[in-house]
Amino acid sequence: MTSANSPSRLGIACMIAGMFFISVNDMLIKSLSGDYPLHELVFLRSGIGIFVSFTLLQMEGGLKLLRTGKPLLHITRGLLIVFANSAIYAAIVAMPLATVNALYFVAPLFVTLLSIPILGEHVGARRFAAIGLGFGGVMLMMAPQLAKGDQGLGWVVILPVLAAGGYALMSVLTRKLGETSRASALAIHMQFAFIVVSILMYFIAGDGRYVDAGTSDSLRFLLREWVWPERGDLLPIAGLGALSGIVGYLMSQAYRLSRASVVAPFEYVLLIFSLFWGWTIFGEWPENTVFIGAAIVIGSGIFVFLREGQMRTVGRVEAVPDRAR
Repeated sequence: MTSANSPSRLGIACMIAGMFFISVNDMLIKSLSGDYPLHELVFLRSGIGIFVSFTLLQMEGGLKLLRTGKPLLHITRGLLIVFANSAIYAAIVAMPLATVNALYFVAPLFVTLLSIPILGEHVGARRFAAIGLGFGGVMLMMAPQLAKGDQGLGWVVILPVLAAGGYALMSVLTRKLGETSRASALAIHMQFAFIVVSILMYFIAGDGRYVDAGTSDSLRFLLREWVWPERGDLLPIAGLGALSGIVGYLMSQAYRLSRASVVAPFEYVLLIFSLFWGWTIFGEWPENTVFIGAAIVIGSGIFVFLREGQMRTVGRVEAVPDRAR
């Protein structure tokens, strides 16, 4: 192994590890969703995770790294992360894990599209064709549920795509404004946004006033009454907190150690992990159209990543996307 290749290999390893821990996080959230509201879990997770992030911050240089001249950028980024997070977890309650993540994989295509009006970047015909094909794959995955009408998932099937759009907008805005914070500082800002929004949700809906017998599973997860955690759930909730800090750090490090066009395609291993947890823990298996659509979306995403890597000039720094979980 050459020294030049070592950072790239380590970046890929961080990406794969990050995807595995994201899949564990999703599995734990779904396991706990029948007893706790989403924003209570997020509050407890982030309350623990922020201590993990502060530990990493201290290792990277201390509290001075939290100083920023762009507070509005951090606030906007935090709100977009909370939106994407809430949308995707509301979908996880009602849909197979693998289906949710397969639809979420459209995020890189959104990033490329949004880079045109926001960053003024040029996107050629080949990338446009790949993006169109990718969105066709999304429609293929959504079509069976939409065709079922009232018997299908309805608006819930759109949530992973909305989450992907929120993630993409956050990523593009970060690139436009030149975010340069360290990985641990980014993680702390994210955790703080989750904590603040969760507290607001407690005061708005923490008594369960908006839930009734006809409320869908996804809305019930968002609006259920807050309850004191059972002793047997304390360990998985603590695990969510540790995962929250670790995932944010691993993802940021992956993109810092290697070019985005090299490590980004390895995000798709998340589908394999999601299939495993969905099948072994929840007895889920996606419809055949999900596999076909996912292959189209993944193929389109990889083409766009590789093409963008080719288009970048030598010495240009690639953006560091944030994962919304």
